[in-house]
Amino acid sequence: METDLPWFAELSAEERSWIGLIVQAGIKDFIDWYKRDNASLSFSQVREPTLFGAAPRSLAGTITLHQTVDLIRLSIEVVEQNLDTIVDPEDLDDVHDAVLRYAREAAFATAEVYARAAEVRGAWDARLEALVVDAVLRDETDDDVLSRASAVGWGARGDVAVVLGAVPAGQTEGGVVDAVRDAARGAGMDALGAVQGHRLVVILGGVTDREKAAGAIVDLFGDGPVVVGPVAADLGHAYLSAQAAAAALRAAGGWPEAPRPVLSDDLLPERILAGDEWASIEAVEQVYEPLAQARGTLVETLSAYFAHGAAIEPTARALFVHPNTVRYRLGQIADLTGLTPSRPRDALTLQLALILGRL
Repeated sequence: METDLPWFAELSAEERSWIGLIVQAGIKDFIDWYKRDNASLSFSQVREPTLFGAAPRSLAGTITLHQTVDLIRLSIEVVEQNLDTIVDPEDLDDVHDAVLRYAREAAFATAEVYARAAEVRGAWDARLEALVVDAVLRDETDDDVLSRASAVGWGARGDVAVVLGAVPAGQTEGGVVDAVRDAARGAGMDALGAVQGHRLVVILGGVTDREKAAGAIVDLFGDGPVVVGPVAADLGHAYLSAQAAAAALRAAGGWPEAPRPVLSDDLLPERILAGDEWASIEAVEQVYEPLAQARGTLVETLSAYFAHGAAIEPTARALFVHPNTVRYRLGQIADLTGLTPSRPRDALTLQLALILGRL
């Protein structure tokens, strides 16, 4: 093994010793099986417990499946090369055939060991990932949580956004989370996911455009609205995105025509009417205060504009200014807030912000 398998020498002495025990156990098990008249025994009687029972389960995490296959293949080759000097000539052909049969079953046993280890590891990773997502949503992201996130593949790169929606019908939790993770990876992002009741929660990392990022996974959600929260600096602050997304998902029924995915900011009016305190604060801080602090005439102009049915000419007459002045001020309002007063939904948000700001 040291001669033909370069990686074998890199193992620790204890790991090489375990491999030796596996080989010895395999040869002994073959001899016992052959003694009991191998022709009358089913192949299923060559099982993993006797072949790999000598080694700890942790060895499957040290030696890859490919390396294990190399070890078995090499062991079988050495056994076959030495049969001529050990076995009587009249039994040689029969023993060669038995070795080949046993080798095939040993290969199946190897695959079973690694498959079972993968299942256990996958189930544990899924539980760990769900705990990380739950901790993020509850704003309990400490160093231990960040370490667990890293253990399940979180790369901690770039900005973070939380996406919420319904669980797709007819899919298992593991299947949908794996699909989300693959889609996110294909788009150059990290992803953590979990199913909470009827809700699928996805945390995306490496987000540059949150609407585009959510669009990469939106088809993997079930029917209904899919909401993406604001961008957060890192996983430790992702709860801010989650809070906004959760409030927006609760209020999304108020806008049946909403796009999919929809930004939590775009559901600000519905969130305010649904009693979301953070939405009210957001409307005051991001809409009303920039207008009030920029020029006093912007708030006055906006109020007059709405009071006169969103018409330029009547607004200009009420303010004793030229219509182009009104147009200029409305342009300033749009630049400061990102909301265009002539658009119905933007107008609703601006009116609610005016009311909240005055209160």
